[in-house]
Amino acid sequence: MRTTVLLVLAVLLAVPAAGQTPAAQQGVRIKDLVVPAGAVPVQLLGYGIVVGLDRTGDRARGRNGAPYTVQSIANMLERFGIAVDPATLGTRNAAAVMVTATLDPFAGPGSAVDVTVAALGDARSLSGGVLLQTPLQDMASGGEVVALAQGPVLTGTLQASAAGSTTRTGPTNTGRVPGGGAVIRAASATFPTDVLDLSLRRPDFSTAAAIAASINGQFPGSATALHAGAVRVEVPPEVGAVGMMAALDGLAARVDAPARVVVNERTGTIVAGGAVRISEVMITYGALTISTQVDPVISQPNPLGDGETVQTRVGSAQIDAAPVRSVVLPPSADVAELAAALNELGLSARDVIAVFQAIDRAGALQGELVVL
Repeated sequence: MRTTVLLVLAVLLAVPAAGQTPAAQQGVRIKDLVVPAGAVPVQLLGYGIVVGLDRTGDRARGRNGAPYTVQSIANMLERFGIAVDPATLGTRNAAAVMVTATLDPFAGPGSAVDVTVAALGDARSLSGGVLLQTPLQDMASGGEVVALAQGPVLTGTLQASAAGSTTRTGPTNTGRVPGGGAVIRAASATFPTDVLDLSLRRPDFSTAAAIAASINGQFPGSATALHAGAVRVEVPPEVGAVGMMAALDGLAARVDAPARVVVNERTGTIVAGGAVRISEVMITYGALTISTQVDPVISQPNPLGDGETVQTRVGSAQIDAAPVRSVVLPPSADVAELAAALNELGLSARDVIAVFQAIDRAGALQGELVVL
């Protein structure tokens, strides 16, 4: 038996960083940075039935069955003048689903919206099914029906079977009906006429001040940054609120990018912003491999002597230490310099994540470390 243990050593020595100013991005359209205050997307919810499944729907009976699917089908047939005993219904070609959609706050009657369908019972697949007409309600406004959804369900799943064996890729119990929701009642969003409050998608004081300055350049004295997340605009009567929002299409503001490093330990993904700075730091990397091995040994007596055959084991151990490699980063190094240094050491993605965590713990990372 052979066991191998790999130990990775990362030693970080940091000194305080000098003052530094994060780099700002180039101008970004204001319409991509803000939304009108109060323009909250409307989330819709409904309960429906998907039919036309190839015996992959809800089971009608049994301990794990879905009796509400049977009852729903019976109620639907009754509305068409067909009386059916629910106990006689089979539902393997139908499934009860929850239907969700997110509606633009300014959408009006006749607008189309994509809907998402998810199985509620024990259905195995919604592939090939058709969603029957389902009322979608705005639960936040007391359950008012805002839209109706209907259409074929697309799961984006590939499935193959042969000789009783089945394989598939992607989820089969959820799907989408593109453009399957028809708005029948306008959302309750209100739009101001004289004062327009703009909410930043990513609150930041510098960005809010830049947006106000850009608007004032076009409409002097009209915009004020209230705080990191809001800019108030006094709408000129000759322009109007709608005209002001349209004018934002041609205005841009410089966005101050946050100094942030995001790492995902599960996938080994590392994303670092260009504003990240690192203090003067030394990174030392070395690998130590410890190997143990146990070999069986058979001991036999002499041909003419007394005794018996005995089996025993002999162990051996070995330690291999790779040469230690070091790099030193200059003061206020950026992400590109750090990446070049880590590549020189030949570190893997997960080793780089460990180094970032150690740099942050040592106080040399001038930014925020986010671990997913």
